[in-house]
Amino acid sequence: MKPKKNTICLWYDRDAVEAAKFYAETFPDSSVGSVHRAPSDNASSKEGKVLTVEFTVMGIPCLGLNGGPGVEHNWAFSFQVATEDQTETDRYWNAIVGNGGQESQCGWCKDRWGINWQIIPVILTTAFTGSDRLVAKRAFDAMMQMKKIDIAAIEAAIRG
Repeated sequence: MKPKKNTICLWYDRDAVEAAKFYAETFPDSSVGSVHRAPSDNASSKEGKVLTVEFTVMGIPCLGLNGGPGVEHNWAFSFQVATEDQTETDRYWNAIVGNGGQESQCGWCKDRWGINWQIIPVILTTAFTGSDRLVAKRAFDAMMQMKKIDIAAIEAAIRG
C-alpha cells in the first residue's frame, strides 16, 4: 500500500487502537483502518504488538503510533471541531471530557490520551471573523469566561 502524501502522526504510549476506536465512535466521517504490528522487537514494543493504526478523524487521515511512554502532547497541536448547535457542542465536549479527559478554557479540552481538542460553535467563529469588531470583542470576551462554549451566552453577547 502506498502511503498518503500527508498524514498526521499522533504518538500514544500503547493505546493507539483504543484512541482510534473512540474517535471513530464519537465523530462523523471517522473510521479505523489498518492495524500494523511490529515486525521485530524495538524500543517501544515487542515483535507482534501493535505498532501503528491508520484512522480518520472527521475526514483527516491520521496514524497512531504506539511509541511508548515519555512523549507528551501539548497545546501546540489540536483538532478544531466546528459545531452547529449546543446539542452537538455538548455531545463532543461531554464525550471527550466524560471519558477520562479534562476541560480547559475557551472551548478547549483534552482527551484521556492527551490530544487537545477545540469544540467551537460556528456562531463564535463567525462573530470573530466578521467585519463588526465590536461584536467580535463582545463574543471574544464572553468566550474568555467559559470552559465549554455556551451558545446562548455567545448569542447574547453578540446582541449586546
